Amino acid sequence: MSATSAETIVRPARARTAADSATVRRRQGFQHGGWFVAPFLALFALFVIWPLLRGLYLSFTDANISGDSANFIGLDNYREALKDPLMWDALGHSAYFTLLVVPCITVLALLLAMLAHHIERGKWLWRLCFFLPFLLPSTVAANLWQWLFNPGTGMVNHVFGLETPWLTDKSYAMLAVVITTLWWTVGFSFLLYLAALQGIPAHLYEAAKLDGANAWHRILHITLPMLRNITGLVLALQILASLQVFDQAVVMQDFGPGPEGSTRTFVQYTLEQGFTSYRVGYASAISIIFFVIVAAVALARMWLLRNREEGGR
Repeated sequence: MSATSAETIVRPARARTAADSATVRRRQGFQHGGWFVAPFLALFALFVIWPLLRGLYLSFTDANISGDSANFIGLDNYREALKDPLMWDALGHSAYFTLLVVPCITVLALLLAMLAHHIERGKWLWRLCFFLPFLLPSTVAANLWQWLFNPGTGMVNHVFGLETPWLTDKSYAMLAVVITTLWWTVGFSFLLYLAALQGIPAHLYEAAKLDGANAWHRILHITLPMLRNITGLVLALQILASLQVFDQAVVMQDFGPGPEGSTRTFVQYTLEQGFTSYRVGYASAISIIFFVIVAAVALARMWLLRNREEGGR
């Protein structure tokens, strides 16, 4: 047998042996790694998957909070929900809040991050002041701004010389919740933008200066394009969080729906149906509807991001 013939026999054998060894290593790695992720998967199944499946089942029943036996009623809860004007109003309030908060908080966080990134004296103090409100519990932030917006003793009207009924007029109630949310949560997006700004190579700005680019051109052609991915992340996180607004709206209105129901959000309406009207089945149905809406928004964002990345290649 020639040397060439021997090689043609040995090489496939070696390839099969290497492939088998790689398969064994992957299988062993999966088996060992599975023990590390098992606690997370168990908790995820217990606190996410099971409640979701349980809620889906209850949405097809007339279950109530008393624990009586639930009767299967099919799609009746969903039919009622689609004809429920209060549910659509609550969804509209959540969407309106999202449309106000998301662009404002994105732009404000970017401006604050650029300020904190370029300022020299007291840099740590500025960063602390911008991020510190985010560390407050939601109830503390809501109670603080409830006092600030008080038409009689609040500092907002006193400082600006206004007589605006922030919390008792439907024209201003949601705006007060928006302002509170901006002050309270901008620190998180600010921190993301600040970290991204620190990751931009300094030589890009130096080269742009040598080419005669002014500060505005450097921001427009270097800073903003380099922050594209982090901006997409901030938008996605803020949209999902804003659609689920609940704490600050409820606390600022003393656990009520606000003037003429103007601050009743979708989450609040769901809880009202489940724990005030005791209609657990109906509350489960509208919560499933809300879950589908939020999931659709998240998937749409992922699809747009993927198409943009593919188009940029």
